[in-house]
Amino acid sequence: MDDVRSLNGSSNDGLTGFFLEDIFVGQTAVYARTVTEADIVLYAGVSGDTNPVHLNQEFASTTMFKGRIAHGMLTASLISTVLGTKLPGPGCIYLSQNLKFKAPVRIGDTVQARVTVTEIIAEKRRVAVKTVCTVAGTVVIDGDALLMVPTRG
Repeated sequence: MDDVRSLNGSSNDGLTGFFLEDIFVGQTAVYARTVTEADIVLYAGVSGDTNPVHLNQEFASTTMFKGRIAHGMLTASLISTVLGTKLPGPGCIYLSQNLKFKAPVRIGDTVQARVTVTEIIAEKRRVAVKTVCTVAGTVVIDGDALLMVPTRG
């Protein structure tokens, strides 16, 4: 779902996220990206994670993965993309995230990051979400997150 709408019909315009009052349990947003060689090299440079399983095919072919894999946290960062740009969107604050890495992601894989609202804690301005990344229907990351979301008042 590219155009995330609230129950009252308002939508995230890319500049302002949803207010707590516009969010409902079950609301979902998705972001998909195909992982490229450049993504992996740039992530290694920015993060400092130069583990050869990500960068060296000869080394990676000797591992249980039998070839290079994307950084798990690079894949997980797509969840942050959904949260920061779609649901709840700009203005939310990421408070916590639990992740379980279930399967490797490789160059050329298209990762779909999906966020689904599971709970609204209005008195604390918090929203709990289920976070899942898949490649061709296979779960590669499973988790949940907690966010602080602005209110209209």
